Amino acid sequence: MRYIFLIYSRETDRATMSAEEDQAVRAAHRAAQDEAARRGVLHGAQPLQRTNTATTVRMQDGKPLIVDGPFAETKEQLAGYYVIDCRDLDDAIEWAQKIPSGCRGAPGCIEIRPLLELPPS
Repeated sequence: MRYIFLIYSRETDRATMSAEEDQAVRAAHRAAQDEAARRGVLHGAQPLQRTNTATTVRMQDGKPLIVDGPFAETKEQLAGYYVIDCRDLDDAIEWAQKIPSGCRGAPGCIEIRPLLELPPS
């Protein structure tokens, strides 16, 4: 089963990282991605641009309401994702522990969700 790993961290913390800290985070992501690729279970991984580039579309009374920025104000923002083929939730949790989510020592989190497999159309 494929799972998506949604990475939440603090943009403000990342913006103040030193070059060395940034390289360490990038290296940790590369290591997790390389391992998943070697094992043939990685379906994708990508960082997201900052939340100030986001657009939210919500339907209101049958018409689209378009808002600049993310949907909710939070301390942590969605920073990126991985899609990995896992045997089960325990396997997914093991992968989540390999994905860096904190910036400058600040806590972040990984949300794990199974992808709904749709039948071919």
